[in-house]
Amino acid sequence: MPLLQIEGLWKSYRGRPVLRGVDLEVDPHEVVCLIGGSGSGKSTLLRCVNLLETVDDGAVFLDGLELTAVDADEDAVRRKVGMVFQQFNLFPHMTVLQNVVLAPVKVHGKDRRQARAEALELLGRFGLADKAGEYPDRLSGGQQQRVAIVRALAVRPQVLLLDEVTSALDPELVGEVLDIVRELKEQGMTMILATHEMSFARDIADTVCFLDGGVLLERGSPEQVFTDPREPRTREFLARTQRR
Repeated sequence: MPLLQIEGLWKSYRGRPVLRGVDLEVDPHEVVCLIGGSGSGKSTLLRCVNLLETVDDGAVFLDGLELTAVDADEDAVRRKVGMVFQQFNLFPHMTVLQNVVLAPVKVHGKDRRQARAEALELLGRFGLADKAGEYPDRLSGGQQQRVAIVRALAVRPQVLLLDEVTSALDPELVGEVLDIVRELKEQGMTMILATHEMSFARDIADTVCFLDGGVLLERGSPEQVFTDPREPRTREFLARTQRR
């Protein structure tokens, strides 16, 4: 059974459709990469799954529970679905440790000492133990993004959403964040990534989805999508990215 099911998802802004009837299933431990041009709907799709955007039509189910139901508890949903953003979104007035501990304590009611111990363990696992007392502006972009990933993992989500997590980084810092994502895959984390890193998508994904104009136009294995795409728009997009 799929862990996550997206059925007929529609979303518009000021009357302009951004998602047009998107259907997607994600199995436990599967890594799905969303590719497509700017404005294709990748980020909006992730934000709808995490209830940061309301959907106009359609539904999202996680482990059989409808996340998009009218009476859905947004906090309960975000206990199950973690999200990492392009711009880190760390609180600048809090230390790294305080950023990571905040949601487990304030939103999920976890004992502060337990949350602190688990946060330190996570920070150590991702090479950030010595940064626990630092403020975000003292860290490199790559370190800040790793902290953002740790913060999302601190609530022990069933699914992790990553929205262009390398787009705000200098090229030399991209690798350290991608290494963390590879490690999460090896540990069995279910993930959906929106990315412009085609080589990384080809390397890490179990499934690649190409979105164009809000439509999920093509879905397949990395080998199929990147070497023998069925849709002309997919071929055109990939040819354009390879020329860069």
